[in-house]
Amino acid sequence: MTLWGGRFINESHELFKKFNTSLSFDYVLAEEDIIASIAWSKTLMKSGILTKKEQMTIESALLLLLREIKDKTQNIISSNCEDIHSWVEEKLINKIGKLGKKLHTGRSRNDQITTDLRLWCRSKIYILLENIIDLQKHFVLSAESNYNIIMPGYTHLQRAQPITFSYWCLAYVEMLRRDASRLEDVLKRLNVSPLGSGALSGTAWNINREELALSMGFDSATNNALDSVSDRDYIIELLSSASISMMHLSRFSEDLIFFNSGEADFIELSDLITSGSSLMPQKKNPDALELIRAKCGRVHGSLMSILVILKSLPLSYNKDMQEDKEGLFDAIKTWNDCLCIAMLVLKNIKIKNKSCRKAAEEGYSNATEIADYLVKKGVPFREAHNISGQLVLRAITEKKSLNNLELSIFKIYSNLIEDDIYQNITLEACLEKRISQGGVAPSQVYEEIIKAKKRLNIF
Repeated sequence: MTLWGGRFINESHELFKKFNTSLSFDYVLAEEDIIASIAWSKTLMKSGILTKKEQMTIESALLLLLREIKDKTQNIISSNCEDIHSWVEEKLINKIGKLGKKLHTGRSRNDQITTDLRLWCRSKIYILLENIIDLQKHFVLSAESNYNIIMPGYTHLQRAQPITFSYWCLAYVEMLRRDASRLEDVLKRLNVSPLGSGALSGTAWNINREELALSMGFDSATNNALDSVSDRDYIIELLSSASISMMHLSRFSEDLIFFNSGEADFIELSDLITSGSSLMPQKKNPDALELIRAKCGRVHGSLMSILVILKSLPLSYNKDMQEDKEGLFDAIKTWNDCLCIAMLVLKNIKIKNKSCRKAAEEGYSNATEIADYLVKKGVPFREAHNISGQLVLRAITEKKSLNNLELSIFKIYSNLIEDDIYQNITLEACLEKRISQGGVAPSQVYEEIIKAKKRLNIF
C-alpha cells in the first residue's frame, strides 16, 4: 500500500519500488507510529473531524494492533508496504474499514516520521542513561574493591608517575558523567513535538498542538513547521553523544588490552569475555575489548553519514532524509551493546597486584619526587629536574631502581641529599603527597569514591 497515487497514471517500476521502500528498517518505529497515531486521533476528535465513537473505534483498533506486534515487529517487513506509516494505515483500514482512512486528515508523513523518530530516540536515551549510570557504578565498585593497588600511570605510553587502579577507574567515571550529561542535554532539545506541522507549512485544521505535544510526553510543540519537518539536529546530537561515549569506551578497551598483554601483565580477563586461537592453544584473546574498539569507528561513521546527508540539503523535507535511520538505529544499538559488554568485562576483571607494583617501581616513576625533594632544599626546579634525570640515568646503568641506589651515589649528584631521600621516594610517598583536588593521594581517591557512591545511590 502507498499513501499516494491519484496524480499518477502508471505504476512505479518494481526496481524503483524496492529502491524507494524503507519498511525493511523503519519497521522498528511501529510502536511509536501507533502511539503518535492514537494521540492524533484524539486531536482530530477535539477538532470535530472525528466523532467520539469514531475516535474510540480507531484507538481500540490501534491498541489491538500494538498488542499484536509487541516484540514481533520484524514480522512487519514481509509486507509490500512502502514504509511503516503505510503499513499501520493499511492494517487499521483492514480492521475498521473506511473509517481508518480518516486518520491521516491534516497529517503528513513529513511530520509523522520526525515525531516517530523523536519518540524512538527519547525511549533509547532513557535506556542508555540507565546503562551509563550502571557502568559508572561498576567502575566505582571496582575502585573501592581495588583501593590499594599501585600501578604506573602513563604518558606517551611510557611509565610516568605512580597511580592506583582505583584512580584509573575514577577517570572513566568522570568520562561517563560527561556522557550522561550530554545525553540529558540532547533530551532537552529533542523533547519537542513536530506533529501537526503537516508537510511543511502547518495544517488548515484547528488543532491544539501544545496539548497534543503534552499528551505524548513532549515538553512543548515546535515553533516553525518548515523547520520542524526538516530538522534532524537531534539525530546529529544523539550520534555525536554516541560517538564521544564510544571513543571513551574505545580508550577503556585499549587500556585494558594493554594491561592484559604479556608485556604489562597487570590484569587477567575473564574467560567469559575472551576467546582462543584456532591454531595456537596458549592464546587467550581480548576479543570483547577489540570489538568495542572497532565498533567505535562504526558509530563515528554513522555521525559522518548524517552530517553529509544534511549538508546543503534545501528546506524542507527531501527523500535524502530517508537515509537518516539505518545509521541511527545501528549506532544506538551498537553503543548500548558496548556499554553492556564493558560492564561484563569490568565486573569479572582480576587485578595482578604484584605485577602492577613491580612495573611502578621499575619504571622510575618516582623520579619527580627527587626533583621535588631538592626544590624543598632550595634548589631551583630546572636544576633539580636535571639532577634527577642524571640519577635516573645512573640507576639505569646500574640496573637498579632509584630506591636501591646507595646514598653515596645520590651525594655525587647533590650534597643536599640525605638519608630522608628514601622515605620521600617510596611509591606510597609519591601518592600521599598529591593531595590537591583531583589528585591521586589515597585520601583524595577515597573521598571521590564516597562522593561517587552517594551521587550514584550505591549503598
